[in-house]
Amino acid sequence: MGSEKKRVQFRAPHRLIDRTDALADVLGEDRTDILVTALREYLQDATHDDALVQEIAAAYYDGEITFDQLKSLVGAEKAANFRVLKQQLDEDFVEEAAEL
Repeated sequence: MGSEKKRVQFRAPHRLIDRTDALADVLGEDRTDILVTALREYLQDATHDDALVQEIAAAYYDGEITFDQLKSLVGAEKAANFRVLKQQLDEDFVEEAAEL
């Protein structure tokens, strides 16, 4: 991941932030480090969930996300496979529409 950072702000339950701060104290890190690590690990785990990957692919096929977004979520190899499948689906649709 690049070193460019984007500032975000969100609200979270006090207990969750208190636990985050306690873990940060134990590890000698700051809250941001803990939250970034947790978010990174969540995204990594989530994109290995087959049902979610199919949802991501469907969003790509429907034009809801770009190829670059797809690639950042599922990796270059899977994204390339989904792009080929989308092209095949688009070609099949055009052929079927032409036959009508």
